[in-house]
This record gives sequence, C-alpha cells and structure tokens, in this order.
Amino acid sequence: MFTCGLLAGGVLSAGVLWLASGLFTPLPAGVRQGLVVAVALLAALRDAGRLPLRLPQNARQIPQDVLRRHLARGAMQFGFELGTGVRTYVSASAPYAIAVAVLLSGGSYGPALAAGLGFGAGRALTPALRRLSGDGERWDDRLAVRLSAMTVVCSVLIAAAACGVVR
Repeated sequence: MFTCGLLAGGVLSAGVLWLASGLFTPLPAGVRQGLVVAVALLAALRDAGRLPLRLPQNARQIPQDVLRRHLARGAMQFGFELGTGVRTYVSASAPYAIAVAVLLSGGSYGPALAAGLGFGAGRALTPALRRLSGDGERWDDRLAVRLSAMTVVCSVLIAAAACGVVR
C-alpha cells in the first residue's frame, strides 16, 4: 500500500506540473531547454556543497497518527503524501530539477508520467533496499558515503539529458 501511494503521489505531482507546462509553451524551446540545464547545474552545485541554496519545501514530517488510525489506509496515505514531494522533506536537488524539466517541457505526458513514477519508485526503493540488506545500520553508513555523489550525478545527468547528450 505504501509503494502504491508513493507511485500515485508521484504521478499526481508530475501530472499537475505537466498540465501547467502549457503555460510555458510560448517561450522558445531553446530558452526552456536552457532554463532546465541551468536549474539542473545549480542543483548539482547545491548537492556538491558549492552553492548554499535552500530548497522550497515543507520542512516537516508527516504525522505518525496517519498510520495509527488504519494501517493499510494510513500506509497508502503516508506513501501518497511522500510521493507528491510537497508534504515533507526532499533533501536532494535532482527532484526539483526534474520538476522544472517537466514544467518547462511542454511535451507529451509520457516523460512526465515516467518522472512521477520514477520519483515514487525511488522513494519506495530506499526503505526496501535497506530492509533487504539485513543490516540497516550498515546500509545507512554505506549510503551516507555515496549519497552526495549520487545526488550530484543525478542532477548532471538531467542537465545532459536536457542538452540532448543523453537520450
């Protein structure tokens, strides 16, 4: 239920961004592409610790009583709220770069859907892999060593994709 909620929340957010993307279609494609690249590179610099930039986010956690009321429905709601990316912390900058890419793309819904599903799946993968590791503390330690590089690489890949280098 949690994973279904994450995926549904990601798809909803991506759908809203895609719908709003029509407002930006009067801008020339090159300008929109340049903005996506610029935001992705700023995201990479932020995650590399080179740019002190606060992310626009709701800096609070989802209340635990969501899960206490009804476990299955609560897990779905908890996942949905996390999956939207607007209800709680999003520590990496790459999701913001992807959101800007969806917002400025003005293209078909397919890439937006993929972005939303990817965000939800990424959020679901973290606790699943931690649990499957058998040693959550050790997994956390290994993740901490790699997390900064992973977030920077994600933002650089977004910039490269927007430039047409990666397709």
